[in-house]
Amino acid sequence: MAVEGTRPGSIPLRSGRPEPVIPHAVFGMVLVIMCEALFFSGLMAAFIVGESANPGAWPPPGQPRFPVEVTGVNTLVLLASGGFALLANRAHSAGKASYPSWLTASAVLGAVFLLVQGYEWQGLIREGLTLAYSTHASFFYLLVGMHAAHAAVAMGGLVWAVGRARRGLLGKGALAASTLFWGFVVLVWPVLYVLVYLL
Repeated sequence: MAVEGTRPGSIPLRSGRPEPVIPHAVFGMVLVIMCEALFFSGLMAAFIVGESANPGAWPPPGQPRFPVEVTGVNTLVLLASGGFALLANRAHSAGKASYPSWLTASAVLGAVFLLVQGYEWQGLIREGLTLAYSTHASFFYLLVGMHAAHAAVAMGGLVWAVGRARRGLLGKGALAASTLFWGFVVLVWPVLYVLVYLL
């Protein structure tokens, strides 16, 4: 029998208001991710059109080469970070006390990814590959740079979540929202890696 003042299928709260089926933080984050997916799709489409207008092997002879191998390993690090975030959600849902450790591991690997990317950029810039070098180089910094900016923001959310989790103050909705955005950042990167570094 439903409690007075609630909808069928909803979970009554102490305040008498039903708990939403999807937490507000998660719903808001899904909307953000949809907008960001369109944003990155536009950037990638522009990159593909730009490359088709300027065909030719990259890089030209004697010019800096992208660190394909190191970035490939770094991609695996980022994917592992996403896996740990998923494990943190599952552990939290199961009521296990280990979820802050999984979340911390995710944040640490995410930080490693960002540091390695920054080191790679420094090396490429020292070798003369700048925004002004070519259209390809401009797109490289634009795509990879926008991903790095999103990763930095998502990392801030993860670090915040880790701090709350360690104090036992992190709710399920907040955990899901922060790891959802991180998961988006993780899944976008392999596409960019293949598109920019390998094709």
